[in-house]
Amino acid sequence: MKKEDKSIIIDKIAANLQEYENFYLADIATLNAAKTSNLRRECSKQDIKLLVVKNTLLRKALEKTGGNYEELYPILKGNTAVMFSNDANAPAKLIEKYNKNKEKVPALKGAYVQESFFIGANTLKDLVSIKSKTELIGEVITLLQSPAKNVISALQSGGTILHGVLKTLSEKQN
Repeated sequence: MKKEDKSIIIDKIAANLQEYENFYLADIATLNAAKTSNLRRECSKQDIKLLVVKNTLLRKALEKTGGNYEELYPILKGNTAVMFSNDANAPAKLIEKYNKNKEKVPALKGAYVQESFFIGANTLKDLVSIKSKTELIGEVITLLQSPAKNVISALQSGGTILHGVLKTLSEKQN
């Protein structure tokens, strides 16, 4: 491969690293063409970008972004596919779905999610349980609404009791 071609590929990988907040490194070497095609289709449905890259080019792209990704360098061996996503746990859920078939492919090598490193397949359960930004916002809104609903409910029930007392008192005076 020519040096100019490598430079173009490095630039494309670096652009993806800056565009997406999270990325997963997986090994999909044992997948045949049909299964790889199915995986790509699933990734596309879930807004996950899947790229199979050379480890040296990925490392150079990581270095080019200016971030500190040194924790991932030791796992850049063998076949590496990068799954880019803005949803923190979407790739983890997809990998878990495929792993339920007992093939253990794609095999999680590591991930950079929400500015944290996750190394090894044993971190998959942690990655699946990470809540997305929209899920967290929904939980916060629910928590904020709960006290307000309780106050409104108490005022409404108190209002009917007060109304009943006043009505009874006005009837006694007449």
